[in-house]
Amino acid sequence: MSDLKIPELSYIDIKEGNEVALTKLEHALKEYGFFSFIDHGVDNKLLSKSYELSKDFFDLSADTKNQYAHPENAGARGYTPYGKETALGEVTPDQKEFWHHGPIVDATYDDRIHANIEVKEVEDFNNNFNELFTTLNNLGMDVLKIIAKLLNKDANFFTPWVEKGNSLLRLIHYPPVTDNSNNLRARAHEDINLITLLVGAEESGLEVKSKKGEWVPIKASTNAIVCNIGDMMQLVTDGMLLSTTHRVMNYESRVAKSRYSIPFFLHPAPNIELTSILKESDKSISAHDFLDERLKAIKLY
Repeated sequence: MSDLKIPELSYIDIKEGNEVALTKLEHALKEYGFFSFIDHGVDNKLLSKSYELSKDFFDLSADTKNQYAHPENAGARGYTPYGKETALGEVTPDQKEFWHHGPIVDATYDDRIHANIEVKEVEDFNNNFNELFTTLNNLGMDVLKIIAKLLNKDANFFTPWVEKGNSLLRLIHYPPVTDNSNNLRARAHEDINLITLLVGAEESGLEVKSKKGEWVPIKASTNAIVCNIGDMMQLVTDGMLLSTTHRVMNYESRVAKSRYSIPFFLHPAPNIELTSILKESDKSISAHDFLDERLKAIKLY
């Protein structure tokens, strides 16, 4: 395991254009595809409550949770049971169960974007995650403005892609690992989307694979947010920005315990054509088709 560290930056510094911070950010995106940031302004009370409500949901009985499962939609909204998702190229499923929550859709959204599902057993569940979704979506759109400028594009270059995007808030529960023969809670994978924001990132277990093939643990400060590049962004930047392989480990301890995580996946609208934004290219694929192919590959269909 490597002693290298993913850089942690002040979001205020990178947003205000601090040259040192922007240089570190650009290096991180090209070298690791990951960085973490503090001073992001997301309310700690909202984050704490989100983790509490997430735990409350996953503590419900299996029969209750399974009523919210919709495999016919590849789990686009609602509950996906333990042992369903399997990382690309793997045969052993991940050791997790999860919930998907998206934007509040109306007639202005692409009709391929699903409406949210209301959870009645957990008070304030939907209102809370509507607020968290909106907060992280706005933050993610701001991060894309910074990335656009690093790519010598107008700050609002990606805004039309994502303002009515198919973005996704995922609540994850990794149950206690009692069999140490498999300490991979989430096997090595890359994210599908443009960028990911992970809140509550101080929880141990997340590791990133460096260019040298070493696994680098993410050691983020309390209340830091980890951001990483997804496959869609790697595609449109011709690999300039890296979508990096990562995994979630269960570090052996005397007490087996649950792990909870809340990543936010920023996606473009389904009709956006993904093609090089750095040069002329006749190759493209719609965001909808790109996502659909990957969902089938990871066995959510």
